[in-house]
Amino acid sequence: MQDDGVKGILEKYSSRLSGNLGDIEQQASNSQEAGTFTREYNIFREEVLTSTLGFYERACTFASSLFKVSPPPEERKKLQEAIDAASLRVTPDSAYAFAILFTVALIGFGVFVILFTYLISVTGLIETQGLLGALFIVMGIFLLKPASRYPVYLADRWRLQASNQMVLCILYIVVYMRHTSNLEHAVRFASSHIGQPLSYELRKILWDVETRKYSTMKEALDVYLEKWKRYNLEFVESFHLIESSLYEPKDERRIEMLEKALETILEGTYEKMLHYAQDIKSPITTVYMLGVILPILGLIVLPLLGSFMGAKWYHLAFVYNLALPLIVYFVGYNILSKRPVGYAQSNVMEESEHYRPYRMFSLKIGGEEKLVDPKPIAWFIAIFFIVIALMPMLLHFVDPSFDIKLGKLGNLLDYKTVETEAGETMEVGPFGMGIAMVSLLVPLGIAIALGFYYSTRSNRLMVFRERTKTLESEFRTALFQMGNRIGGGIPTESAFGSVADTLKGTPTGSFFQLVDYNIKQLGMSIKAAVFDEKVGALVSYPSSLIESSMRVLIESSAKGPQVVSKAMISISVYLDRINKVSERLRDLLSEIVSSMRAQISFLTPMIGGIVVGIGAMITAIITKLTSELGSIGGEGASQLGNMGQLVNLFPVEKMISPFFFQIVVGMYVVEIAYVLTVISNGIENGIDKINEENSIGKNLYRGTVFYVLVSAVAIVVFSFLAAMIAKPAA
Repeated sequence: MQDDGVKGILEKYSSRLSGNLGDIEQQASNSQEAGTFTREYNIFREEVLTSTLGFYERACTFASSLFKVSPPPEERKKLQEAIDAASLRVTPDSAYAFAILFTVALIGFGVFVILFTYLISVTGLIETQGLLGALFIVMGIFLLKPASRYPVYLADRWRLQASNQMVLCILYIVVYMRHTSNLEHAVRFASSHIGQPLSYELRKILWDVETRKYSTMKEALDVYLEKWKRYNLEFVESFHLIESSLYEPKDERRIEMLEKALETILEGTYEKMLHYAQDIKSPITTVYMLGVILPILGLIVLPLLGSFMGAKWYHLAFVYNLALPLIVYFVGYNILSKRPVGYAQSNVMEESEHYRPYRMFSLKIGGEEKLVDPKPIAWFIAIFFIVIALMPMLLHFVDPSFDIKLGKLGNLLDYKTVETEAGETMEVGPFGMGIAMVSLLVPLGIAIALGFYYSTRSNRLMVFRERTKTLESEFRTALFQMGNRIGGGIPTESAFGSVADTLKGTPTGSFFQLVDYNIKQLGMSIKAAVFDEKVGALVSYPSSLIESSMRVLIESSAKGPQVVSKAMISISVYLDRINKVSERLRDLLSEIVSSMRAQISFLTPMIGGIVVGIGAMITAIITKLTSELGSIGGEGASQLGNMGQLVNLFPVEKMISPFFFQIVVGMYVVEIAYVLTVISNGIENGIDKINEENSIGKNLYRGTVFYVLVSAVAIVVFSFLAAMIAKPAA
């Protein structure tokens, strides 16, 4: 009897000891997994940050080694907060030193340009007023403040990119903790499945816990969430609700808290997107007017600008082909960067090697299809058109007597010989209508080259994109059906075929049918059926949204059908909310987007073409009158009185040649069409590189061809009108 009692006690405690040892082994296994996970942290950080921020960090270090400077206390605090948020390896002092060095470099370059052009003008080689150098000096002065706040800009961009991952982050954590109430494992699961940069932030939290910077995951998260209180309060509240669920004794109450966390961040995202749609109208209209409408109207006075201010064509090119497009782009990009999205967007087709052949130019040689990179072809097209446009001037440079008679239209080049104040003669021009027509090949060639490049890279992929977009719009309903069927007792593997039969004939039905075929016919697991690199369903339907949803399904499928059911229904509700907000966003912004499209394809090319024609007419009238007055000479010229003084107001040597003027205007039309297309696509579709490239190709073709046609007609009509006006003077 006593032996039986001892035996029972030994068995009891042996069992308990074995259980404890099992727990220890499991903890060791988890610790080993965590160690493997976090040992990669530094490598991961290098991959995330160094490629994009390394140059700026090195520049700040170099600037601080040259001189020491300290920002004001308030500015120092803001810079330090931004540096910590963006994980920059700089200090407020080095960031301020770089801003000063950058400003001094621009101002110094501007002073050098002014001195250099002054010395050249003294030698009589060129006459200039140093306008280009003055522009660099003004740029240096105005860029001091933005350059000093560059870490703040990087931090804002980092926060906005991280915000786009937050809804999905909370969703992953809630789905994981629904079946396993372990916050550390849930954070590790979320960081493994979401994208940058929030993945980096979560991995840093895990790293801080492992290195004992913080004793618990909750403590590390509380410190991390402090910096988000001012920027994304709903994210902070959702995480606090998740933490609170750990202390709930009843499972029903714990799951209710988790669902409340997901509901909180969904509601916050919904309100944020509506506010963005309402607030964006005024900034976009301002950019549209100041960056597009007013500069186009200002083109009308450009032909006379050289006579009044001594401006050269390269001054206009600096303003219209460099400064204005950059200003419009960066202001528009700043507005787009604040566009909230409900889920992490990525360019699956852009990143996948499977779709690389679809981004190549297909060339058939000897019955075989050869794939050629479109970039060299685009370069060839651009260079070919530019060389043809410059050929007459190159021939004239080799042989100054070269020119071509065009009958009543005058000479092709029509260079003018004028006498300088020093009594020397010089050639200016070309002023011919023919060379102005030839110059249209420059913007046309560049637009065709860019249009060919972007169209080739996107045309065939648009088929996949449209099919995927349709699938994404239907996917929320399919997930809801799948969640209900799995919850009703149907195995997850069989649920794909059941939903596919219901949705037969739709892209969603085809997707689920493909997964079902891979499982039943090829004997694949659910994960392989969806994610296999060769035959997985995502190969035919590339979508980050669908990929994220399927990862949640696969992860939760190991925890039982009820967990899968709840996860699918939660994602379905989440996608439904995001779809409603996106449609509302399009509705609120439709007027602005349609106006920008009209500007790209019609208004800007038409006004630009008419302005080129007017410029050619003004130049033709003045050069004709100047030539006729010069041939009259002596007493005949004095009899014209005020007419002669009027012509002297516009010396031919200071007029901007129609050849260069058209190139400046034409390139502005091409550049502004590109920039407005990027902005309008970003407003309407968010991050969608395939549609952006396709739209750029189409708009460059349409807008530039329309501009060339309008310009050609305007040049011919206004040049004949100029000949009729100038004829009586003879």
